[in-house]
Amino acid sequence: MDDVKSIEIIKYKNGNMNREEDIVVVEYPFTIFLNEKEFVTLLCSPKSLDYLAVGFLASEGIINSKEDIHKIVVDKEKGYGYVYTKDKSLILDKLYGKRIITSGCGKGSLFYNVVDAFKSKKIDSKIFINPNEIINLIKDFNVKSEVFRQTGGVHSCALCNSDRIILFEEDIGRHNALDKIVGMCLIEDIDLHDKIILTSGRISSEIVIKIAKIKIPVIVSRSAPTSLAIDIARELNITLIGFARGEKMNIYSN
Repeated sequence: MDDVKSIEIIKYKNGNMNREEDIVVVEYPFTIFLNEKEFVTLLCSPKSLDYLAVGFLASEGIINSKEDIHKIVVDKEKGYGYVYTKDKSLILDKLYGKRIITSGCGKGSLFYNVVDAFKSKKIDSKIFINPNEIINLIKDFNVKSEVFRQTGGVHSCALCNSDRIILFEEDIGRHNALDKIVGMCLIEDIDLHDKIILTSGRISSEIVIKIAKIKIPVIVSRSAPTSLAIDIARELNITLIGFARGEKMNIYSN
């Protein structure tokens, strides 16, 4: 299944209406089953679905490492992803007492408690990055999203070191794009202590909590952060940079 599809539209311009072909992004419901039980449905782009399933579960604290996973099976035609864990009782314990909130932006439900973030261990990282390196990374980031250039309908997320983009994903949801990166890192055993996340979307508290759980020390966005995201970043020693556009950026923490 492709990330985009062609449809016929009527385009209005300068008083004239014409029939044209347009490229739109595909929105795809993806249901994750955890140990054969339906767990959550994410509205996403139909790519890197195995990484999305694992990344979602890891970001929400359901699994901690790939050693928790026994098997992953993705049925792309049905839109199903099956994740089997080695210790089923451990998963049930982690879900007990969690509350569910709606986060929107192409994502279904989110399992987390904001208070938990402030109890997390602060991130201890020796990474140093200068403004010119951020500017160069954002320039590379901006030209990488082919689907965005075609449709204008997706968010992008990348994992970087100080001089290059290592992983890149895009999705209709900014949370999903990050979860795909998280899942890939977990499955491929990528060390994250000196890495940077780039995102095209707003930095909310959920996004900062996700990167805090996997100990990434820096997050940069072309867009704005929320006040709670800034509070959590400062509390957990995460460098948060917003409005990274052209030669400008706002540094909100560290």
